[in-house]
Amino acid sequence: MRRLYLQIYLTIIAILAITVATVGLLWHLASASQIEETIEEVSEFASEALPPAQAAPGLQQAALDRLHRRHRVDLGLYAAAGDLIASAGRPLPPFRPDRAGPGFRPGMGGPVWTLRLNDGRWLVARIPRRPWRPGVALLTILGTIGFAVAIGAWPIARRLTRRIERLKSGVERLGGGDLAARVAVEGRDEVAALADSFNRAAGRIEELVKSHKMLLANCSHELRTPLTRINVALALAGDGMDGDKRAQLKADIAELDQLIDEILLASRLDATPAPERTEDVDLLALAAEEGARYDAAVTGTPLIMRGDPALLRRMIRNLLENARHHGGGAPEVRVSAGQGSRAEIEVRDHGPGIPEAEREKIFAPFYRLSGSAETGRGSGLGLALVRQIARNHGGEVQCLAADGGGSLFRTTLPLAR
Repeated sequence: MRRLYLQIYLTIIAILAITVATVGLLWHLASASQIEETIEEVSEFASEALPPAQAAPGLQQAALDRLHRRHRVDLGLYAAAGDLIASAGRPLPPFRPDRAGPGFRPGMGGPVWTLRLNDGRWLVARIPRRPWRPGVALLTILGTIGFAVAIGAWPIARRLTRRIERLKSGVERLGGGDLAARVAVEGRDEVAALADSFNRAAGRIEELVKSHKMLLANCSHELRTPLTRINVALALAGDGMDGDKRAQLKADIAELDQLIDEILLASRLDATPAPERTEDVDLLALAAEEGARYDAAVTGTPLIMRGDPALLRRMIRNLLENARHHGGGAPEVRVSAGQGSRAEIEVRDHGPGIPEAEREKIFAPFYRLSGSAETGRGSGLGLALVRQIARNHGGEVQCLAADGGGSLFRTTLPLAR
């Protein structure tokens, strides 16, 4: 199995090896190119500037001195038999024509190049080694290695980070509620193992949530059977039961039946990301119909949106029911056009208000404010259903503090095009 740390380690080693080889080759080519360029100049000058073999030794020495000053190389001019005619610069190693040949060979004091002239003489040139500059050379080598490592490491780093980005995107989708989110498993390293573990964990979570929803729905359906039997028993009891007890029992049964209905609706909304049926809905007319049940003052502008009228009616009804339970008077409803082709439905109560720290918590299922459980007001699912229905229609709901006291629930919904 290829481990991630081995990939990174071997990649860096390979890049360094290639860099060292490349730098060495470039260094050699640069040195050879410099030598060949200098030798070509010397050869050209020697052919034109050196006097013929019959010239006096003084003329040949003077020509060699000029060549030395111009090109800063050590020179030696030898006869065909190997006798030294003239020299300039540092002494050259012993020259033997029987072992020498035209070309280049390394030397202790620098590379030596031998040239046979047309008249049989030999011209030997030694190029002195240039002074070493460790600072500049070190910076050049380090810069070259750093650049090569940066270029070579980019593909593997990008490949690794791209897979991590895809894994991060999958985690975010799962956290956002998409239980079907999965990521591709690429390779056989630690990142691939992590992606595989994420997929198995996401699959297990999806199975557990589906099982939980199915259990909740089945339990809710099964609870309706004993409730029906209790209602039948109450009807058959006749006048043998105290009237107050009968009314209390019927109220308890109605509340339990409503709770079951809310649980089933919440489960259905969890399973469907959008309304199953839609039609044009006049939000102001819908709010006015529901507001009449609670003596609410409804104002605003007629606005049309596409949605499920039953769900939207339930959303407004739950807001009004919440306002009646926790408010100090008749609620107020206002329908208006918001920003970006969106409608706003505002339901205000005149109660004590909701603390800022709890304004988001009240939309959680079964969450109740302090004191609500003792009074038996609601099940804690009403506002959770409001948010589910709003999001199911592409909108959102938030709780704000109303001017002059109380709470303001503002629901934004997209208008029909």
